[in-house]
Amino acid sequence: MKITLLGTGTSQGVPVIACNCEVCRSTDPHDKRLRSSIMIEENGTRVVVDAGPDFRQQMLREKVQNIDAILLTHEHADHIFGLDDIRSFNWIQKAPIDIYCEARVDKNLRTIFDYVFSEEKYPGIPQMNLVPIDGSVLTVGSLDIVPIRVMHHRLPVYGFRVGKFAYLTDFSTIADEELEKLKGVEVVVIDALRKESHISHLSLGEAIDIIGKIGPRKAYITHISHQMGLHSEVMKELPEGVELGYDGEVLKVN
Repeated sequence: MKITLLGTGTSQGVPVIACNCEVCRSTDPHDKRLRSSIMIEENGTRVVVDAGPDFRQQMLREKVQNIDAILLTHEHADHIFGLDDIRSFNWIQKAPIDIYCEARVDKNLRTIFDYVFSEEKYPGIPQMNLVPIDGSVLTVGSLDIVPIRVMHHRLPVYGFRVGKFAYLTDFSTIADEELEKLKGVEVVVIDALRKESHISHLSLGEAIDIIGKIGPRKAYITHISHQMGLHSEVMKELPEGVELGYDGEVLKVN
């Protein structure tokens, strides 16, 4: 299984508009972060998790020609505002794209993208087939996907486990019963906004604690803000087996 980190930045991305901190001024490409998203590929199946405002740029950078589905963790702008750009895939694939989401997210999509779901359809609008996530295992092509419930402060969010890989973004707490679903994971990509605590995201220290409970072989930090610090400096501080992810990084999981 191949996982591509399409974006590893927080909701504003890095650099942040009008910010002159050393991270935002950095020339290191590892400090350039689009909004968080991943792509999972196995045996001809290709799934994207979240489609934020940088979705178009990410698809062009990775030269993606088709996708089978998009999984949505939740409905915040930095995770859904690129959905309009599935139009190119609709045209090429001659079919709607399956968008997997829970009921609350479904309702929000129908409001935000009302032109997609109106009775009078404008020519050329994106074609979405909304598929419910109810907590049970999802099967998309060759992939069996286990939803993992986490809390983004008070907002329920889904992470996902696929085989021995797990993706957990945008959360501050996870219940013990959900941690149990992560037993045996060898590679995890996990949220950590910055070193200081935050109301709705893990801090770096909190992420490392949860990584310890999961016990993967490798862990990669995502949803990183400019407040985390320079990639090259933070990497020196991390324990063995833990790294800051970066845009375009490719992970292989057996």
